[in-house]
Amino acid sequence: MENTPLISVIVPCYNQAQYLDECLQSVLDQTYQNWECIIVNDGSPDNTEEVVQEWLVKDSRFSYLKKENGGVASARNLGIDNSQAEWLIMLDGDDTIAPSYLQKGVVKANEGMEIIYSDAKYFGALDKDWLLEKYDFRKLLINNLIFCPAIFKKSPVRFDEKMIHGLEDWEFWINYISTNHVTKICKLNSIELFYRIKEDSRNHIVNNDSSILIKTKNYVYNKHLDLYIKYYGDYFTVCRANERAQIEIKKILNSRRNIFMNKFLKLFGK
Repeated sequence: MENTPLISVIVPCYNQAQYLDECLQSVLDQTYQNWECIIVNDGSPDNTEEVVQEWLVKDSRFSYLKKENGGVASARNLGIDNSQAEWLIMLDGDDTIAPSYLQKGVVKANEGMEIIYSDAKYFGALDKDWLLEKYDFRKLLINNLIFCPAIFKKSPVRFDEKMIHGLEDWEFWINYISTNHVTKICKLNSIELFYRIKEDSRNHIVNNDSSILIKTKNYVYNKHLDLYIKYYGDYFTVCRANERAQIEIKKILNSRRNIFMNKFLKLFGK
């Protein structure tokens, strides 16, 4: 008989009341029924609580927590700490998931997968598919390959609450995978997440402010320095490799330039 574990959908929200109905409806529309949804209000000054109250009446699987504003990482952690489930998914209050997502995730979980995610689609200020790369831990250390609303097993690992400027989901996956020695990670070949793009979003701001982005990436690098050294070598090793690569690139470019000039002279030279 197929195992039907309880899944906690944790929805942190700050000033997202206008999007919350759409987000929570996508949870209610799931074909998989054994879920709980924990909505965490991170000190929103808007009418989030008023919107949530309607959902608490609509379905008893929705529950509500309210806290002082502390950032999305702290809101997610509060949801995790209050979860009753074996499996978790972090769904921001302005995003939505396809009706089939949890069902497909459970199928893969029953096959032994430890993290399940999928392709996604941007909507809002941007309308295009978001096709994620196949998972590779070495590549993950350079750039996030797993979106935040992946389905994963609950563990003692939590989001880093110091990371208030973004990329906390990237750091979480590095920490979660390395700490729990996770090896079985699956990407579904379908679009199961719809990720809203807003021009005033926190991710948009950090990705367009190079100083914040560099500081945040350096924080992740220093926090997991042993992993970066293990997979890429120390700073000086990387510098030497980069220098050698630059020399090789110059050689290739010079060689191509010489070939081009020889062909040019044969055609047009006297």
